[in-house]
Amino acid sequence: MGVFITTFAELGVPEAICESLAEHGIIDAFPIQEMTLPLAMTGKDLIGQAKTGTGKTFGFGIPLLAQMITPTQDAWADFKHAGKPQALVVVPTRELAIQVANDLEKAGKNVGARVLSLYGGKAYEPQVEALKNGIEVVVGTPGRLIDLIKQNHLDLSAVKVLVMDEADEMLDMGFLPDVETLVSKTPASRQTMLFSATMPGQIVALARRYMTQPTHIRAADPLSDSSTVDAIEQHVWRAHNMDKPELVARVLQAEGRGLTMVFCRTKRVAGNLADDLNARGFAAAAVHGDLGQGAREQALRAFRAGKVDVLVATDVAARGIDVADVTHVINYECPDDEKTYLHRVGRTGRAGNSGVAITLVDWQDTNRWQMINRALGLAFHDPIETYSSSPHLYTGLNIPTGITGQLPNASRTREGLSGEKIEDLGETGQRKNKRPQTGDARRGAGSSSGSRTGAGSGSRSGGKPAGSSSRSGSGKPATSGAKSEGEGQSATTRAPRDPNAPARNRQRRRSNSSESS
Repeated sequence: MGVFITTFAELGVPEAICESLAEHGIIDAFPIQEMTLPLAMTGKDLIGQAKTGTGKTFGFGIPLLAQMITPTQDAWADFKHAGKPQALVVVPTRELAIQVANDLEKAGKNVGARVLSLYGGKAYEPQVEALKNGIEVVVGTPGRLIDLIKQNHLDLSAVKVLVMDEADEMLDMGFLPDVETLVSKTPASRQTMLFSATMPGQIVALARRYMTQPTHIRAADPLSDSSTVDAIEQHVWRAHNMDKPELVARVLQAEGRGLTMVFCRTKRVAGNLADDLNARGFAAAAVHGDLGQGAREQALRAFRAGKVDVLVATDVAARGIDVADVTHVINYECPDDEKTYLHRVGRTGRAGNSGVAITLVDWQDTNRWQMINRALGLAFHDPIETYSSSPHLYTGLNIPTGITGQLPNASRTREGLSGEKIEDLGETGQRKNKRPQTGDARRGAGSSSGSRTGAGSGSRSGGKPAGSSSRSGSGKPATSGAKSEGEGQSATTRAPRDPNAPARNRQRRRSNSSESS
């Protein structure tokens, strides 16, 4: 029996949205979209569950956009909530916020819906200005959303649709207080949709607290024990940590390899591996928490544009990168659990494409891997011991024989990270170069005795130590000014001891005693 493919138009999607999607070659619906769209566009609450990479974003994005009243529509003139957000999409990571916002902008182009992504690590001012100008759809991370609500810049009183993407992460116990805060700011009459690849029973029960008679839609193969996309070719090998960089360098020279993501557990390992691969001639970039948001977005743009073809990332990026041409995913270290494994390898084999997933397991991580293997029903209980010179490495991945861990000069054709400009996002939370102190700051940093010494100086000016508590003419301690931001140690610098002070104190006591008598 043939497989019948349903188009978005056949599912009743508004013509303007169909035209926007068609401009990007998106015409046919994936199974999760085919199952959710008819129900979601009627305003029903639902829980959508599907394999990673099968189109969950449009599963909630199309119904969301279909309900928007935008400035291009006739109803806008009489709309009492004009300019206020009508839809809120909450996501766990900055990268996913950017990706979802881009997809919604793509689908809502001809609808006229204005979409804004709100996340930390970026200056508040542009986000606040965009909210003042009017926004229909907000996509954001919980921390920045709550900050803007507390500052009275974000008003969720007109939200008609609430979406929590990657709901298993959003409703994890660590996110629950933030989720409850955001839900409480939206009208009770809203439509609520939750979408995720993995959703344990206890998370589903928690999600139902915020929903009205939700329908749970599962678009996964009921005969499959694994939620990974069937088109992914999986390899699991036991590897020595010292040999891993060399092994990865040879894997990256496999025939047919395109864009590749390498996942590491820690920021240090990710940064070091990216540097090592660049030294070997590969066009690699890193994405991890120690980088500023501008540098992270620069790396992602360069990766999507093909200027770098190897992206080394920590799990912070696993849920936010949706690039159709990723052919290989490498787990440089064993994932923590089966859920992390699914989301890592799900970066390849997306949108109907095939892919290759390679997991390197250290000896000390064997028990952890066996738990993952058992939970997912995979066939790699005892990973094969593998080195960069192992014959099965070459045959299994179609790697040419005779190569080394250095990329030949003739193959170094990509621009690299330097080919992508870094955008000035006005990032927050980063220490800038110290600005010259103003007069008030100088007065606060020094003593109140009128001395003009610099902050934190232990030298004397006019006989009094700067930054200390000196005595004024009245005999009372003169309190130094408030410590300015970025100042040195003036508040903690001890004043040098005056060797003549004991003698003056004895003389003062004798004088006071004679006056009283």
